[in-house]
Amino acid sequence: MTRHATIIGTGRYVPETIHTNDMLKQQIDPDLARVVDSFQASSGILERRLAPRDWAASDIALLAAQDALQAAGITPEQVDMILLGTDTPDYITPATSTVLQHKLGAVNAGTYDIGCACASFPTGIASAAGLLATNPWMNTILVVGVYMMSKLADPTDVTSFFYSDGASAAVIAPDTKPGYLSSAYLADGAFSQHWGLYAGGTFEPASVAAVEAGRTNVRLLQRYPPDVNHDNWPLLVRTLAERGGFEVEDIDLLIFSQVRLPSIEIAMERLGMPMEKTHWIMEHWGYTGSACIGMCLDDAIDQGRVKSGDLVTLVGSGVGYNYAGVALRMP
Repeated sequence: MTRHATIIGTGRYVPETIHTNDMLKQQIDPDLARVVDSFQASSGILERRLAPRDWAASDIALLAAQDALQAAGITPEQVDMILLGTDTPDYITPATSTVLQHKLGAVNAGTYDIGCACASFPTGIASAAGLLATNPWMNTILVVGVYMMSKLADPTDVTSFFYSDGASAAVIAPDTKPGYLSSAYLADGAFSQHWGLYAGGTFEPASVAAVEAGRTNVRLLQRYPPDVNHDNWPLLVRTLAERGGFEVEDIDLLIFSQVRLPSIEIAMERLGMPMEKTHWIMEHWGYTGSACIGMCLDDAIDQGRVKSGDLVTLVGSGVGYNYAGVALRMP
């Protein structure tokens, strides 16, 4: 009997501390306050959330994982594999997924990290589907996305506007009916020097000089052409439809990276889909990178936007440049 992957529970963690755009203006150069207004207009972000400063990414991930396991009716001991997507890990090594595994008490689980930024969550779901299809002994896979870039940013840099903390999780299990339908990926490493955290790895190990120059903080070096998402999000959706054997018009809900509401509007227009068929959370939760796709899905489920049998697509894009998408039939 064919084993199909299905989401049986989702969860999220949204920190309580709210950091508004007006608060951000107080910590940056006053001459750049107008840039905050410009970012607000071009993104739709009104505020962001900050986790406690003595927490690490694994602490945020833990709360989202526990929320998803509770929703699925699964105990940590039943988890066979943890796939954790992030570009804000606790450490360069060891993997943050191992730290989460220990904190969660998932004593029977293997783990690995996925490092493709905002594309990590759909990549994790597709990876879980492949693992379930090829490993009959696996029954429960926990996919987690977590983002804590606020701790790796210079708070006086205006690009801190985008960095909000959060985590999301989904429990994937086998089913006789198709849940996971298709996947699609793209990448363009020509953009690898546009936005990133460029010191602290093997290219430039951390040093006093790197710290003093701010190179151990995340930096925007070049703006991306807007069409990196406006063109490729619709392309991935159409690819998912072709590979999944459905029409774009059949999709009940489309979820994209939660970084710019105007980009979502453009993508939906190019797909010929009404805005009623998408969902967004960035206005109050900011940009949460590797976590945002799962957070948006979980919020849509909580709001009754997702029903049993609905066809949902998740498309994420992140620095690098990475793209990943999955199509799902919800249980």
